[in-house]
Amino acid sequence: MTADQSPIILRANALSRTYKMGASEFPVLREVNLAIRAGSFTLIVGHSGCGKSTLLHLLGLLDRPTRGQVLYGPDDAFARSAAWRERVRNRRLGFVFQFYHLLPDLSVLGNVLLPDLIGYSTFQWFSRRKESRRRAKEILEQVGLGQRLNFPPNRLSGGERQRAAIARALVHDPDIIFADEPTGNLDTRAGWQVFEMLRDLATERGKTVVMVTHDHRFVPEAGAVLHLAGGRIVDAETAAKIAVDHERLKKKG
Repeated sequence: MTADQSPIILRANALSRTYKMGASEFPVLREVNLAIRAGSFTLIVGHSGCGKSTLLHLLGLLDRPTRGQVLYGPDDAFARSAAWRERVRNRRLGFVFQFYHLLPDLSVLGNVLLPDLIGYSTFQWFSRRKESRRRAKEILEQVGLGQRLNFPPNRLSGGERQRAAIARALVHDPDIIFADEPTGNLDTRAGWQVFEMLRDLATERGKTVVMVTHDHRFVPEAGAVLHLAGGRIVDAETAAKIAVDHERLKKKG
């Protein structure tokens, strides 16, 4: 079964997010509808400030919508309990961010083991720690960091830190990996390597990957592309026009 024939694993219905500052309201997302299929690689593209990270945080259950639904299969995530959402985040979702968020006092291996350390009770951790370490080492080998297990993060390059973050996202075998501008802090070569690694997780390993970026160079290489502009999903031509207007306003300042 190809990705475009696979079942829908995640859906957003009329998803909106408005932030309040005093008496003022700032709508960031407006009635966003989308569907993500299992095993797909989906790129969400848009200019800075268009709501990409907000959308990803809502889909990843890191923030609550003002209106609308996020559906995991038949489950309306925000109609379920906070404990249910925490279990989904820890067991079914993996996250990769622009700034790595590696703990400096832990080794590379220690950082990759964090989801298991957090997600299991003390008894569960001790009963499965050997398997967790084996899996973490295996994944670090797969991302090219097998010789860096005991290095602190400050001894890694930017590209290596992001690969360590990807390994951490994979360690508990999530259903969906969310990547928020994962190449934004990297040079061109390292950025392409990280992009290709995430894309290959979908095309070669059947993982579902949702990545947001402002970098249109990746668009021709993506599976599915959603253009976000003005807090809405729009067609590519409309997105390009809004991006030009956005840059013009920024320059005026």
